[in-house]
Amino acid sequence: MALQCGIVGLPNVGKSTLFNCLSNAKAQAANFPFCTIEPNVGVITVPDERLVKLAEIDNPKKVVPTTIEIVDIAGLVKGASKGEGLGNKFLGNIRNTNAIIHVLRCFDNGNITHVDGTIDPVRDKGIIDTELQLKDLETVENNIGKCQKQAVAGDKNAKRRFEILSLFKEALLQGHSVRTVETDDNDRKLVADMNLLTDKPVLYVCNVDEASAVSGNAHTEAVKAAIANENAEMLIVAAATEADIAELEDYEERQMFLQDMGLEESGVARLIKAAYKLLNLQTFFTTGADESRAWTFVKGMKAPQTAGIIHTDFERGFIRAEVIKYDDYVALGSEKACRDVGKIGIEGKEYVVQDGDIMHFLFNV
Repeated sequence: MALQCGIVGLPNVGKSTLFNCLSNAKAQAANFPFCTIEPNVGVITVPDERLVKLAEIDNPKKVVPTTIEIVDIAGLVKGASKGEGLGNKFLGNIRNTNAIIHVLRCFDNGNITHVDGTIDPVRDKGIIDTELQLKDLETVENNIGKCQKQAVAGDKNAKRRFEILSLFKEALLQGHSVRTVETDDNDRKLVADMNLLTDKPVLYVCNVDEASAVSGNAHTEAVKAAIANENAEMLIVAAATEADIAELEDYEERQMFLQDMGLEESGVARLIKAAYKLLNLQTFFTTGADESRAWTFVKGMKAPQTAGIIHTDFERGFIRAEVIKYDDYVALGSEKACRDVGKIGIEGKEYVVQDGDIMHFLFNV
């Protein structure tokens, strides 16, 4: 299950710089709007110290981490929702992403022009919010009439869908994002196919200079205050510095660089962990002599569903799961040792998989 996040923001806020240090792909970094014309998709591995430890214990032939996909979208400008500067096309590119990483410029640099001439991340946030909301309003209005006709014809799902879309439309007209509208999970599923942009979880990334990487600055404090009631995550990252760190080949060199800055871990690692939390994702493991592997699942999934992430046959023919807790595996040093002291749990179809579980599925098709 690859997690995909779309990076949005105004031109020259540091989106492509952040994208470059996150992924192996290299987006062109040019100092003018819409230099990123086609979406750049980068795939990066998710750092997980637990997988490293399991590999040390089992010494497998292969180690497979889970991945996250990042889509770098061109810098949006006012009017993007109406196609200004081809913005309409770019908004469409992020429709199928799981979350939005909203990059805000929180640094002063006279050599890098700002599309509005001054540095004001709260204003910038408002511009992007408006464009995303306008695009969603267009989508909702295009669907609401059709739902109404189907509802009149007696379609109960269409009737409820019409009611939900009416709530969304009201919120959008008031300048609120769809994610602020409270509905239950079943209602959300009825309209999930529309992939509304403002219904996606948002992670605000404040791009700062190196001096502000640890504690932030006045700009980041302003953003923090502006999103206080949004139930959104915020990260402070010095993207240009992260890009420099990413260029270092040696792991120890990178760690020394971070320590000199007063950071315990890179912005990349913090960003991925924040994205996981944002999307309610967790990790389970499979490990042995052939392979140690991390698998991403949605928090709350039961054993058969997580088995299906490995292969659909595992879910279809699920019998039971053998579960070892990560701490037990590390303390005892092998599956055999865990089995000998009764540290392997036998779980059925109702077992809710926990973050860090080491799983072995038994199935019959």
